[in-house]
Amino acid sequence: MSVFHLGLIINPLAGLGGPAALKGSDGVAAEALALGAEPRAAARTRIALECLRSVAERLQFVTFPGPMGADLLAELGYPHRVLGSLGERPTTAADTQQAVKALQEAGCALILFAGGDGTARDVCAAAREDQPVLGIPAGVKIHSAVYAISPRAAGLMALRLVEGGLVRLASGEVRDIDETALREGRVNAKHYGELCVPVEGEYMQHVKQGGMESEELVLVDLADWLAESWEEGVRYVFGPGSTLHGLAENLGLETTLLGVDVIENGQVIARDVTETQLFELIDGQPARLLVTAIGGQGHIIGRGNQQISPRVLRSIGLEQLRVVATKRKLGTLEGRPLLVDSGDPALDAAFPDAIRVWAGYREELLYPVGHH
Repeated sequence: MSVFHLGLIINPLAGLGGPAALKGSDGVAAEALALGAEPRAAARTRIALECLRSVAERLQFVTFPGPMGADLLAELGYPHRVLGSLGERPTTAADTQQAVKALQEAGCALILFAGGDGTARDVCAAAREDQPVLGIPAGVKIHSAVYAISPRAAGLMALRLVEGGLVRLASGEVRDIDETALREGRVNAKHYGELCVPVEGEYMQHVKQGGMESEELVLVDLADWLAESWEEGVRYVFGPGSTLHGLAENLGLETTLLGVDVIENGQVIARDVTETQLFELIDGQPARLLVTAIGGQGHIIGRGNQQISPRVLRSIGLEQLRVVATKRKLGTLEGRPLLVDSGDPALDAAFPDAIRVWAGYREELLYPVGHH
């Protein structure tokens, strides 16, 4: 069974200023503690983590020492790996930023962080644009659109992802209010950036009678999105299968149904290539790889597309791989993960625990990946 790596960062000082009526916690943690405020971020995080008990054997958390995550995970008995180090002093924004960088380098499919808007700002300052994160609300100010509506909701969202449910990715706004101004009675909110967050709720989709998703209409939408986002001088490798063949048809391109084709600047430059031809075309060239999943089975690499070999994958880069699959096709997996079987165990192990799936017009899902 595949292990799913979840990052965890707790801002131990988050929320201290609320009970002390300090309108926040930024820069006033010592004052709040002196007034008798009790740290509550760990308690809020505990509520989220309790939701993951049913999948505990499939999880490995990656976290920072002591109050930033390791203490709580040890107490709850979750398997975890501890990165970095902390001194005796209270934690700072720099610790949060260092933790974000370390956890995303460790390949965490999702980073959970507990705090408020100040913490979201720190995460935003360090997170890559494509790193999925999710906030557990534990601060005084929660104006940013990167937090779940409650700690339990954050836990259930993570559970949905681990169990193979469809989780859509969106851009969440990070906002923070100037606490100094707020204490003087003025509300002054500022936009600090965007984070990549999973979102729950209704999925936008085309339907026909019976409420079933129309694959044909989804492929039209996907073609529109791709046509808007072609990168000049980049070679797009289309794997085999009816999904990608239909996508190419909607782009006005003549590709092969069961072969691997290469497209550059909106034109097919090679059809039905061999592994050797494909490697020669992408070696040293900027490239993107589009594959689909085998319905009901879930393989994305190693079944019917062996031209996409380990050396081809390494040359293109796993971060440039996107799966194209409708929600209906993913639904046939019934929660089972997508599968990779490249023939190179080390490469298979390097695949992320969850991968981006293009499922509609500007609609990306995050879906688990398993390894043989």
